[in-house]
Amino acid sequence: MSQAIDNLLVLARHARFDDPDGARRDLVEAVALARKAEDPLQLAKTLTALGQIERDLHRMDEALRHYEEVADIYRSVDIPLKFAHAVRHAGDIHQDEGHLQLAEPCYVEALTIYRAHPETPPLDLANTLRGLALLKEAIGEPKESVALWQEARNLYASVNVEAGVQESERRLKHLG
Repeated sequence: MSQAIDNLLVLARHARFDDPDGARRDLVEAVALARKAEDPLQLAKTLTALGQIERDLHRMDEALRHYEEVADIYRSVDIPLKFAHAVRHAGDIHQDEGHLQLAEPCYVEALTIYRAHPETPPLDLANTLRGLALLKEAIGEPKESVALWQEARNLYASVNVEAGVQESERRLKHLG
């Protein structure tokens, strides 16, 4: 069953931009197979992919539900970096939907985990800082936003993500 799930994930990855509805169908099937297999890590992987497709299709309630389930799984099996990643995505969705009061605790929790973990990928930390910086800007806390953008900019530069560097610099110029 694991091979069938992996095949569906590959198909969905290839179809994501050209046929997102087809990718969604493949991922719904992969999630069903993972549930049947009672494999929590495989389920988390398939739900993460399905959550992304739901976001692509602007089905934010569904996407949020999937990321919250993923977070619950990674919390229960104690995989902190994957848990933080899922929580950050939930924060992004809340923020995209204008629910800033729900987004902030997600970012703070993810940021706390990332700062404490020695194996945190710099890009994951930068993306979390970015989300929190946008939120702080939106709620009228420019000083906090500037500090977050500066740190995100440095991290994006360290991993050669030019789009992140440019966005950070634009935001800093706007806030400065």
